[in-house]
Amino acid sequence: MLVVKKFGGTSVADKERIFNVAKRCMKSYQAGDDVVVVLSAMGKMTDVLIDQAKDINPNPSKRELDMLLTTGEQTSVALMAMALHSLGVPAISLNAFQVAMHTTSNCGNARIKRIDSERIRHELDQRKIVIITGFQGVNKYDDYTTLGRGGSDTTAVALAAALHADSCEIYTDVDGIYTADPRLVKKARKMKEITYDEMLDLATLGAGVLHNRSVEMAKKYNVPLVVRSSLTDAEGTVVKEDVKVERMLVSGVAADKNATRISVVGLEDRPGVAFRLFDALAKANINVDMILQSIGREGKKDISFTIPEDVADEALNVIEKNMERLKAEKVDCKRNVAKVSVVGAGMMSNPGVAAKMFECLYNSNININMISTSEIRVTVLIDEKEVEKAINAVHEAFGLED
Repeated sequence: MLVVKKFGGTSVADKERIFNVAKRCMKSYQAGDDVVVVLSAMGKMTDVLIDQAKDINPNPSKRELDMLLTTGEQTSVALMAMALHSLGVPAISLNAFQVAMHTTSNCGNARIKRIDSERIRHELDQRKIVIITGFQGVNKYDDYTTLGRGGSDTTAVALAAALHADSCEIYTDVDGIYTADPRLVKKARKMKEITYDEMLDLATLGAGVLHNRSVEMAKKYNVPLVVRSSLTDAEGTVVKEDVKVERMLVSGVAADKNATRISVVGLEDRPGVAFRLFDALAKANINVDMILQSIGREGKKDISFTIPEDVADEALNVIEKNMERLKAEKVDCKRNVAKVSVVGAGMMSNPGVAAKMFECLYNSNININMISTSEIRVTVLIDEKEVEKAINAVHEAFGLED
């Protein structure tokens, strides 16, 4: 079997944990598997590097920031190779340049275009464990790029797809995917399996176990994912196309506090206005989520939408620069908001999910600011201070307790 194993920063945070991971990989290797390991930077190393950069220059260039950040993963993979050597296991560390992990040139949020697998195959044929830097790639100018938040998950899935791996195992500090964040909901239950579509929505809507781009890629290339703990031997959660368990109405509840609501007020009620607004944001690489447009009155309308909190200032600057072109009266920004979502493929044949969720929030005296739905999810925007109460109430209302 060819297995790709990805370990996050907390899994390789210090010497003890590095050797714990090394012994896990050695166990698979000794069982006869070909093993490819993808690592994140140790512990909080990426945050430390970002702080160092901003101490030198509060607004560092994205190209130089990527050049700096890629050193975090290079440290991890080199130390892991050394740990395996000390255990008597042949291993080699490779960075994105040595693998030839080709990406777009969008520094800080690059996309993987293709992976040259010859070097990896050669090292595996020599019966070595191959340890590869996550989170990074190389663009057409031979500059390092980074893949954005959760990029090591994406690296692992991309490698599993390129190498036609039998399994892609994502190791984290939790032992699987839960019906809700167990730090917020004490009665959250670990799931044995979940579909790609459900996991994609949960990841997009705030479940931090897997990055949404990695799930999207796993679905596209039908890569079987297993999410499990790096600290215990507990069975994890399998993410795949179809699940065998009886379909529940709702599979999970997610909360996302990284949200800001922007309202553009007094727009002209005529064709092309929404296009101009969202085209300007798209050109600035700002992703928009929930959108609400009011009914036009007296030739005017309002458009409200949510974006990640960390790009709120950039979005406001884009809109301010386009105010005259948009002919808007004003812009409002509400930052202390959060999204709470219920996700489940069982919703498709059960029309009462939204009503049940709204009733639950009403009974908890929680006001809804915006609503967004799809075939398998319902998302509401609420005040951030209400998140923990809301997610526990919804989790209980849909019978998801352990």
